[in-house]
Amino acid sequence: MHKLLLDLPTRLETERLYLRSYQPGDGAWYYPMSLRNQPHLARYEAGNAVNRIKREEDAEIVVRGFAADWVARAAFFMAAFCCDTQEFAAQLYIGVVNWELPEFEVGYFADVAHEGQGYVTEAVRAALGFIFEHLGAERVRLECDDTNLRSLAVAERCGMVREAHFRLNKRHEDGTRSGTVIYGLLRSEFAVSKA
Repeated sequence: MHKLLLDLPTRLETERLYLRSYQPGDGAWYYPMSLRNQPHLARYEAGNAVNRIKREEDAEIVVRGFAADWVARAAFFMAAFCCDTQEFAAQLYIGVVNWELPEFEVGYFADVAHEGQGYVTEAVRAALGFIFEHLGAERVRLECDDTNLRSLAVAERCGMVREAHFRLNKRHEDGTRSGTVIYGLLRSEFAVSKA
């Protein structure tokens, strides 16, 4: 089926969270969330759109870009909110690696106030279901910094397999160096983990 004909849900629910695609108007809450998380994301998410936001208008442009990417099937960004408090807990990114296979990549960040509570793992598991069940993926990949122990733990709790480790392949603004770990998950492995 052509990617533009895929009938995709724009909302997913887990035990504690609901994930939804971004919509016009989300800039109003995305702006203060971005400012709150910029210091938190500086080391591991330097290229994240959150770090470019200086005004509410910037935030609205970013979320409208996310919404446009969803419609074009170029990428899928989702916000995860706590069901009980309605607070933003995490952001999920699903990128297209190859529509022909198909293969996708997943990325995420936790809101600084919601770290260490298992929300990202819960959201990533929901995203993997979306990727395999709705996007028809054959494989999913994840790339993270080898010093980001929380991110590595999320990948492993979600059943992903470590496929590569590029040692000392990047330099950070503070002068330190680190490497990159690549994880992968195949459709067959995801099916087994759900059984």
